[in-house]
Amino acid sequence: MLKHLQELCNLCGCSGDESEIRQYIIRILERTNGVSWEIDPLGNLLVQKRGASRAPHRLMVSAHMDEVGLIVTHIFSDGTLSVAAVGGVDASVVIGRQVLVGKNHIPGVIGVKPVHLLTDEEKKMIPEFGGFVLDIGAENREQAEEIAPPGTYVYFMSNFRQFGKECICSKAIDDRVGCALLLYLLEQETPYDFTGAFLVQEEIGLRGAKTAAYTIAPDFALVLEATTAADLVDAKEDEKVCTLGKGPVISFMDHSTIYDSALVQMAFSIGKVHDIPCQTKSRIAGGNDSGAIHLSRGGVRTLSVSLPCRYLHSPASVANLADIDALSKFLPLLVTQMLQIPHKDSI
Repeated sequence: MLKHLQELCNLCGCSGDESEIRQYIIRILERTNGVSWEIDPLGNLLVQKRGASRAPHRLMVSAHMDEVGLIVTHIFSDGTLSVAAVGGVDASVVIGRQVLVGKNHIPGVIGVKPVHLLTDEEKKMIPEFGGFVLDIGAENREQAEEIAPPGTYVYFMSNFRQFGKECICSKAIDDRVGCALLLYLLEQETPYDFTGAFLVQEEIGLRGAKTAAYTIAPDFALVLEATTAADLVDAKEDEKVCTLGKGPVISFMDHSTIYDSALVQMAFSIGKVHDIPCQTKSRIAGGNDSGAIHLSRGGVRTLSVSLPCRYLHSPASVANLADIDALSKFLPLLVTQMLQIPHKDSI
C-alpha cells in the first residue's frame, strides 16, 4: 500500500487534470481480480468490486484523485508568467518553490518581489498570488507561450520521502492516501459487492462527487480523506483539530456535512473492539466530498474517515506511517461491517 502511495503522490494531477492518476489506478486494476470499471464524462473512475455475495444495499467508497496547484493566467513581455491557485492554496507556502509546468513537467520557480525592494507597508502585507511570477527561464513572451500558454497547469515538485522514525513528507497526500487505501481495499477479497469511486475536482467544489453519487445511487457512502492536523507546540487542545500518531480521524461534523451518528458510533466501536486507535476531528472546519454525496438523490448515509496530515495543501505535507498502517487495518473491518448492515433504515 505504501508503494501505491509513493507512486501516486509523485504523479501530477490538479483539479480537472487527473489523467496521470487515473491511468496509474487503471494499470493496477488491470491486474486485480473481481473488478470492472468505467470512466464517466467528468473523468470519475467508477469501479465495481465483486464480492462473494450481493450486499443488502449499495455502498460507495470514495477518494478524490485531484490535488491543489496553480494555473497560468497571463504571460508578461519578459517571459515570466502570472498564476492563480487551483483549490485552497495559501499563497505564503509557494514563495520560492520549485514547480513543474505543464504535461512535460518543465521546471519553474515561483518568484516574488525581493525583500530589499519592499516598502515597510508591503512587508506587513499578507502575500497574494497577484504579486507572484512564475519563472521558467524564458527570454520573452513568445518563448514562454510556446511552453506554457494560459490555462497550463503548474504542479508542486514531486518530493515523496520518509523522514524521522515514522513520518513521510510529500505534496498531494490529500488525497492520494485515500486513493492508495481504496486501491488496497479493491485488491482484497470481500464478502459483498461494493463500488469504489476515484473522484475528480474535489478541491474546487466537490464536482466529481456530485455526478458520481447520482450515477451510483448509493444507500451508504464511506469517504476516504486526509485532514488538517495542527498539532503544533502553541496550539490549544481544540485548535489541534487532530494529532499525528493517534490513528484514523472520524468526523462527526464539518462545514459541509453532519455525518450519520450511527455510522460514527459504529466506527469507534470497531476501533475499540480491535484495539485500533481512532480520534475525533476536534474542530468544525473544512469539508470533503461527503458534502455532495450525502445530498445526492434522496439522501445518502455518509461517514468520512481521514488520515491526520500536517501542512495540508502545501508542497510538503507530513503524515505518520503508524496512522496509515492503522487505517489499512481499520478500513477492511469498517467496510465489511457497513456491507452487513441488514437494511438501510437500521444499524
